[in-house]
Amino acid sequence: MAAPSPSFAGFSYVSVPVLSAVVGAVLVLLFFSDYFRRRRAEVASIAAPPEPKPAAHRTPKHPSSSNAHKRSQARSHSHAPDKDQNKRHHPLDVNTLKGHSDSVTALCFSPDGRNLATTCADGVARVFKLDDASNKSFKFLRINMPAGAHPTAITFSEGASSVVVAGQALSGSSLYMYGDVSAKPAGEGNQQAKPSLPEIKWEHHKVHDQRSILTLFGATASYGTADGSTIVVSCSEGTDIKLWHGKSGKNLGTVDTNQLKNTMATISPNGRFLAAAAFTADVKVWEIVYSKDGSVKEVLKVMQLKGHKSAVTWLCFTPSSEQIITTSKDGSLRVWNINVRYHLDEDPKTLKVFHIPLQDVRGSVLHYERISLSPDGKILAATHGSTLQWLCAESGKVLDTADNSHEGEITGIAWSPHMIPVGGGQALVLATAGADKKVKLWLAPDQSS
Repeated sequence: MAAPSPSFAGFSYVSVPVLSAVVGAVLVLLFFSDYFRRRRAEVASIAAPPEPKPAAHRTPKHPSSSNAHKRSQARSHSHAPDKDQNKRHHPLDVNTLKGHSDSVTALCFSPDGRNLATTCADGVARVFKLDDASNKSFKFLRINMPAGAHPTAITFSEGASSVVVAGQALSGSSLYMYGDVSAKPAGEGNQQAKPSLPEIKWEHHKVHDQRSILTLFGATASYGTADGSTIVVSCSEGTDIKLWHGKSGKNLGTVDTNQLKNTMATISPNGRFLAAAAFTADVKVWEIVYSKDGSVKEVLKVMQLKGHKSAVTWLCFTPSSEQIITTSKDGSLRVWNINVRYHLDEDPKTLKVFHIPLQDVRGSVLHYERISLSPDGKILAATHGSTLQWLCAESGKVLDTADNSHEGEITGIAWSPHMIPVGGGQALVLATAGADKKVKLWLAPDQSS
């Protein structure tokens, strides 16, 4: 008879190892089961990361839904100011003339105020018909420049019937006089105008060698024995300035500022004086002398305006042609009396000095880049970057400011020569050109404000 197996507390010694193995196997299975379950959860979370947010929005819990609503409100409010800003217009903003496909480089009004000419970096000069400055539907005449010529400046010649355009090419600067620009325009509104090229009456090439023409200004010669012809002044980026007969294109004279490089040059409304702003703080003034037959006899340097402490950035004549307003990087505006007996060595006098009321975020005084005086001599428009200001010419007081008048730098500024039609009435209008491909029209501010 076989002997019984040894036991302890009713369990066989043989069954104890077996039981231990079974328990160990169960523990191992539990461990690996939990491990693979966690791995599957990690893989699932990596494969679908966006799911928690929608789940949070679908949950009815108040805290999460309230926070989501606040976030939604914050997003909508953050966009609202931008939309409002785009819709908001300055009260003096009358109209925007579109149709340019690149930066507008220059602009000017015709003597009758019914046409506005512009040049653009897209290689086209345009003449807008302004029957009503506030009318959103406008027409313009498109002038395609000769191949390779990029227009940089423009002015009217012989009334409103023709324009002189400065073009820059690899071979140098050129001048083109286009006639019949007051003919019926070919384009309307923002539609693409049918290409039209008025006849070129005269042209000159390499007028300033390889240098570009910065500004063009024209005036009707009415001083002394002048015959009433239009005199056009072209200012190069070098140091030379040339005078041209508007109708014939004849070169009437050349002067040199001898100031490293020019900034701009203009002619007085009566065609008597020529003045230039250049690299230095001094402004040089020449007199255009006319013969008995009305033609230009000579151009003589007669005076120099000294008083600014830094470079003069722009200048303009008053309507009487007897005063000049200058603006400088020294942060000041100066009004000069040039109606002096210079032939007796009488010096021009500084009548007024105004501090420029424009500062940057650090409180440093800024300078004006361009200025233009209204035809009644009462309001001075001035620009810096995209900022446009209107000042009282008598006191220097700021009448109004448009901080972001353009979505970029202001590249040109000009007043209408007199009141023009605006919404059934008559008003003085200021035109500004910008790097944002736009030309804007502005009303004159209330001078009593």
